[in-house]
Amino acid sequence: MDINIKKYGMIYAVATPIGNLADISLRALEVLRTVDFIACEDTRNTLKLLNHYNIHKPLTSYHKYNRIKKAYDIIKEVKKGKYAAFVTDAGMPAVSDPGEDLIRIAAQEKVAVSIIPGPSACLSALALSTFKTGNFVFEGFIPSEKKDRIKVLERLKTEERTIIVYEAPHRLLKTLNVLKGIFGENRRINLVRELTKKHEETLLTNFKDIISDCENGNYIPRGEYVLVIEGRPEEEAIAERSLQWERIDIALHVKMYEDSGMDRKAAIKQAAKDRGISKREVYNNLLNDA
Repeated sequence: MDINIKKYGMIYAVATPIGNLADISLRALEVLRTVDFIACEDTRNTLKLLNHYNIHKPLTSYHKYNRIKKAYDIIKEVKKGKYAAFVTDAGMPAVSDPGEDLIRIAAQEKVAVSIIPGPSACLSALALSTFKTGNFVFEGFIPSEKKDRIKVLERLKTEERTIIVYEAPHRLLKTLNVLKGIFGENRRINLVRELTKKHEETLLTNFKDIISDCENGNYIPRGEYVLVIEGRPEEEAIAERSLQWERIDIALHVKMYEDSGMDRKAAIKQAAKDRGISKREVYNNLLNDA
């Protein structure tokens, strides 16, 4: 992509603290001090950060309701040679945030964007979760519209990777009940709240216990939550796939793979894997049917 950095200015996507103001990087502070203006989700929140570090720059509001029009306004200024930063209220901009539109439109307009990395509630909660971290799925906030919510949850139902969801305290119990209906009451979940703040807390539990505690008043939701849900156990997924394949005769199962181009040895190996049995069992079954 031909981006004309010399002709245009630059947009910086700057990560900001998710709670503790000391978590901002030296590079982020340098950029915020040197840009011509800062686009932010909420000027009041950003002012607290800037005032704390004695930074005084013009602010412009950039949020989900004006994100398209304002993106072009920002880019227009950058094309004049100005340098801009954009920040979210907390954490990594453009992740579950309207900044993704600004970055996309900047690319279309051939304006360069540079990332200033930093705090992330999603990754911090994942690290604390005790679940597998090598592969995960980030869903942000689950949609409130029933049709959209069902679509998301059905997709996650068989997910074997760790799942990360954001939620506000006033919606926590309702969301936990919805998730229990998808994952079952015994699925483990780690509730991480108030990351990097005074009352930071992680609670490793399951859906049955946390819902019971909420309903009985033993647990009162407070602060913003990151819900980290353990992925579907591998043995459960294998058992379900095996059950599905049991409805098909083993000989037909092997033939299906042979018809797709596999040689007999590979077809037998794959059929055994599908059914959760040994290759010897598949061989013996084929011999008995011969």
